[in-house]
Amino acid sequence: MSAAPSTLAVVIVNYNTRERTLECIESVAAQRIPGCEIVVVDNGSTDGSVEAFRTARPEIVVIDAADNLGFARGVNVGVAASTSAYVLLLNPDTTVLPGALEALLEFAIAQPAHGVYGGRTLRQDGSLDPSSCWGAPSLWSLFCFATGLSTAFKRSAVFDPESLGSWQRDTVREVPVVTGCLLLARRTDWDQIGGMDERFFLYGEDAEFSQRAIAKGFHPVIVPQATIVHDVGASTGSSGFKMCMVMAGKTTFLRQQWRRPAATLGVFFLLAGTGLRTLLEAAARGRKTKSWTIVWKRRADWLPGYPRAEATLFGRVPAAELNA
Repeated sequence: MSAAPSTLAVVIVNYNTRERTLECIESVAAQRIPGCEIVVVDNGSTDGSVEAFRTARPEIVVIDAADNLGFARGVNVGVAASTSAYVLLLNPDTTVLPGALEALLEFAIAQPAHGVYGGRTLRQDGSLDPSSCWGAPSLWSLFCFATGLSTAFKRSAVFDPESLGSWQRDTVREVPVVTGCLLLARRTDWDQIGGMDERFFLYGEDAEFSQRAIAKGFHPVIVPQATIVHDVGASTGSSGFKMCMVMAGKTTFLRQQWRRPAATLGVFFLLAGTGLRTLLEAAARGRKTKSWTIVWKRRADWLPGYPRAEATLFGRVPAAELNA
């Protein structure tokens, strides 16, 4: 192992997932990385998480935020509390497979030009969970969403380009977006990129971070030997509400990354695609969960994007206003 002691800090943001996060912490502790820091930021959980973490692992750093900071702010708090040369963002609803973090860290040390590193995620049944990385949104990809092409031709490199096609995340490959469920960066690179944008509350911040990294000259990459099991969305509740948060992140990303004519058209495509899927749900009799119907009904809540969506979706005063 080429890593020196205290080379890696693993930052986990927890919100009411005490038992699952304890499993995640144990899987990290089992990795053979000398001096590995584990920093858990608890976003105001009410399930006894803070006490449980401190009792189970007295040696780790547990930060009681006493409020739901969201993902981006929670991550930045955790990174600031750590001291290692590399920082790893890890979702609490994950299990790190043996050797995964060692492989990721060794690759990053050997090939520093990439700057941002992700891995391969699996579902509990062992099948691929493609959400460890994505393609960047484009007007074409959003048009495909608006017209239903990305659903009709799912995992198509042409009509569903953000999915990155049928690639199984089983080869080393540069990607536009490494997601925050497993994201490694050298601390100096993290600081150069600027950390997570705290205007995002939940979802979209990792895409914006990756695009900012690319603008700085880095080349985000997937390392398939770094494999984890991911229980997607364990702390976000219903699929409809989760999709509202995803859409808020997407509209925020478009308005921040694109100039106004393209951003306005992109947001329109998101709205049109939501409307189309709502109609399809209405036509599908007997379906119990109508997630897109919820997203359509709450479109006024997510369309403004963050930071306003923090208030409309969560009933919270946006941090930007608190700090004004």
